[in-house]
This record gives sequence, structure tokens and C-alpha cells, in this order.
Amino acid sequence: MKGFKTVGHICLTLILTAGLSACGDKESKEIKVGATVGPHAQVVEAVAKEAAKQGLKVTVVKFNDYVTPDAALADGSIDLNSYQHLPFLQNYNANHDSNLVSIGQSILMRMGIYSRKVSSLSELPDNARIAIPNDPTNEGRGLLLLQSAKLIRLKTGVGYNATINDVIDNPKHIEFIEIDAAQLPRTLDDVDAAAITMNYVMSSGLDPKKVGIYLEPKDAPLAVMVVAARAKDKDNADYKKFMKIFQSEETKAFLDKTFKGTIEPAF
Repeated sequence: MKGFKTVGHICLTLILTAGLSACGDKESKEIKVGATVGPHAQVVEAVAKEAAKQGLKVTVVKFNDYVTPDAALADGSIDLNSYQHLPFLQNYNANHDSNLVSIGQSILMRMGIYSRKVSSLSELPDNARIAIPNDPTNEGRGLLLLQSAKLIRLKTGVGYNATINDVIDNPKHIEFIEIDAAQLPRTLDDVDAAAITMNYVMSSGLDPKKVGIYLEPKDAPLAVMVVAARAKDKDNADYKKFMKIFQSEETKAFLDKTFKGTIEPAF
């Protein structure tokens, strides 16, 4: 019986130890958040540091393309991702039969009209040469930006599928120069203005405060980035805590200090 008690004691100890270990694992659950290299990863890394102070372990998993982060989220390799706008997420779902959802807005990356020749929209001359992206999504986005700036008017309902053929009112007789999006910053010495996405503004070192003359509205669908999760996990308590930390004054302060207006909070 003495031996039995000893074995029983050992078993009980193992059970208690395993139970405590399991509890410990639950408390220190690691959240793997995917983000593309660059600003998105920088922001998530800042959130991860703040999360650590609040007992939440966040690991940033970096990606170099725009498809893999959603694939990794869908297959469970990561828990969340932060790098895309909602239309991109919805398009991924439609094309890959996945069920990923936004659990909150993260940052704003607004397209803008930039110029080295004029300092306001009103200074743009008649027959101004304006460069816009030549890829389908960003061309439509650039044209909608020009419409928002009241420089042109497009056919009703064309949305982000707009092309220059959809321009129905062009009072300044703007000449559209279609250029690869990555090359647009280099065109500023040769054109009157260019519609440039914020990622290329940042990578080229342009200062929006010096050469920006108009920015996309803050509620423009392609300007607002989101944090995505699998639909079944959208109410996960740890993920909600992560979003609360993301959408905090600490994150706002980081964005302001680090990006100085190029990237803004979307919350």
C-alpha cells in the first residue's frame, strides 16, 4: 500500500503539473500575425511590444508578397494578418473559397495627387498632364481620386473598374499619362501632377506635406487597411485584446512619430 500511495502521489503530481502547464500555456498564448515587409510589419511590431506589456505574446510573421499572407491565414499557419484593404480581402475569399473577415480597421494608406510644379489643385493649368497608374485596380482608383478632387467626372457606377474611357467630363482637358505605379514618383519632373499610392510615396522618399496637393478621402475603401482573421475566430478574446491594443493612443503616437503623416490611424 505504501508503494501504491507513492505511485498515486507521483501520478497526482504529474496531473497537477500538467494542469498547471496547460493553464500557463493558455495564459501565454502566442498570436502569430502576418504582415508584409515594410510599414505594415513595422506597425504590427510596435503593437506587439505594447501587447507584451499587457501579457499578450504577439509574433510578427513577415511576407514579401500580397497573396501568401491570406493563404497562411486560411490554412492556420498564422492567426491574423494586417496588410490589406477590405476589397482585396473579399476578392481573395471569392477566388479561393475561403472565409476570412475583418476584425477591425488598422491604418490609412491614402493615394494622393502630387506635384512639383503646382501647390494646389486650382493651379493646375488647362491641358495639364497627369500621370496615373496603368494597372486595372489602381487606374480606377486614380481616376476616382481625380473625380473626388473635382477635376473630372466619370460614368455613374464604374467604381474601381474605371478607365480613361469612362471620363465623361474633363473641363481642364487633362491629358492622362498611364505609367507603371512604381515609376510614378519619377515622373513628377515631367508632368504637372501624378496620382500615387502611399507605398510608392514612402519608398521614393516623397514628402506629402511638400509635394502633396490632394489626398484620398479617409473613408475611401482602398485607403483603409484592416486586420483579418478566420471567420470562426472573429470573437476570440485574445484577438479582441490585440485589436484594442492596436487601436490605442499608444499606436496613434507611434504612427505620428514614425511616419509623420504618410500613414495615419484608421481608428
